[in-house]
Amino acid sequence: MAMGLMMVNFFAAVTSLGVRAVSTGHPALPRRRGHGRAEQELEERYARGEIDEAQFTRARSILHADDTAD
Repeated sequence: MAMGLMMVNFFAAVTSLGVRAVSTGHPALPRRRGHGRAEQELEERYARGEIDEAQFTRARSILHADDTAD
């Protein structure tokens, strides 16, 4: 009985650590660059008509300029 409870606790701990790693964006996991919020804001401004296509394209290329430097 005790061995069964230990196994359940072990698997629960491993599962919760895995879920936490995925939800917090653990550095070992592949993810997008840190532009997510900036790019989202840029897309929203373009959708609202606050900036035109040329401004949107230029700002987006600036955001991704360091992506190609790696």
